[in-house]
This record gives sequence, structure tokens and C-alpha cells, in this order.
Amino acid sequence: MLRAVMVVGLIILLLSAAVFGPRLLRTTDSGAAGIEKKECDLLAGPCEWVIDSDQWQAELSVLGEGGQGTEYRLKIKAPGAPERLLAVLRGESMYMGEYPVPLARQGQGEFSARFTAPVCSTGSDMIWRIDLQQGQAPVEGVPIKMVFQAHSL
Repeated sequence: MLRAVMVVGLIILLLSAAVFGPRLLRTTDSGAAGIEKKECDLLAGPCEWVIDSDQWQAELSVLGEGGQGTEYRLKIKAPGAPERLLAVLRGESMYMGEYPVPLARQGQGEFSARFTAPVCSTGSDMIWRIDLQQGQAPVEGVPIKMVFQAHSL
């Protein structure tokens, strides 16, 4: 009798994991209305969008090989941006944690940061997503998902 209860419990657990597991492990970011954000490859060119009639632009450039991997420079132009802006690297193709990148103010509405994206230990290419935050809260109204592919050394 106990064995039958354990088998039924295991089956229910496996079915629950199959139904709810993909939702919990998903790293894609959806908009407030549940609409999937349009993907923008930062290494292919600048990403642009409008928030509250302000034109925002994000641009990523490769600076070269550094001591710990490929170095990048992220530039954000945003006339209506908050005083402090933070970029957060998140694994898009594989979860590898979250890496905050503080953006330094370069002028009115201009920010920049220099960083090295961690590489996957398996040696494969990694796709990263960059999310903008004001402190702990995400910048609202960004209609795109900014991504780039970091190549391993």
C-alpha cells in the first residue's frame, strides 16, 4: 500500500515538473502585456527605442582581448534617463547568473561602461542579454531585448 502511494506521488511530482518546470526555467523577458519583446543584436548595430517621447540608443563595441576575455564598451544615449543607470548581464542561452555593470554618466543623457562578459566553461559560444535598471527596478517601457553573442577564447 505504501509503495503504491509513493509511486502515485512520484508520478504527480514528475507531471508537475513537466508542466511548470519550463515556465520556471525560462530566461526570456516578456513585456507587461505578456507580449514577447523584439530581439536586437547589439553587435550587429545600435539598438534604438522610444520611452515617453525620448529617443534611447544602446551601442556595444568590441574593444579587444583583455586579461580575462573579450572586453566590450556599452554606450547608452537617453535624454530622459534617470541619474543612475545600471546594465545587468544575464545569460540568454544558458543561465550563468546576473552580472551588474554600473554605467558611468558621460554627459547629459549619456552613459558608458567597460566590461568583460564571462565565458561558458564548456567552451561554447554564449548569448547574453543586457537589461537596464534604475537601482533594483527595471527601466520601464523598453520594448526590445538587447542581446549579443560572446565568443570563448
